[in-house]
Amino acid sequence: MIHDSNLSRFKSEIQSTQEHQFSLLRRDTEKLRIELQRETEKIRTELQRETEKIRTELRYQIDKVTVGQKAESANLNNKLDQVSHAMREQLEAAKYDVIKYSIGTLVSISAVGLAVIRILM
Repeated sequence: MIHDSNLSRFKSEIQSTQEHQFSLLRRDTEKLRIELQRETEKIRTELQRETEKIRTELRYQIDKVTVGQKAESANLNNKLDQVSHAMREQLEAAKYDVIKYSIGTLVSISAVGLAVIRILM
């Protein structure tokens, strides 16, 4: 009987110890889970911050390249306009020379024609 009583008490102690250990384990697990969630959120926030920094830097670089391209495009347009204007001036000068020489030729032919008519008459 004493033996059964001791055995019963021993079982009770073991069960109590197991429940206590299980309770401690559950509490530690819950603490770890909460800490893991906190760290996960911290890392997520940090990752979002870094992602935003990278996006901002990329936007800056894109804007910088775009401004450079616009300036280069404007410069090329100006050069193209200058070349076009110079070619128009050359064309107008050539056209003026052709008209001038044509009129000179017509006047010369007319003078020769009148001289021939005068000689023949």
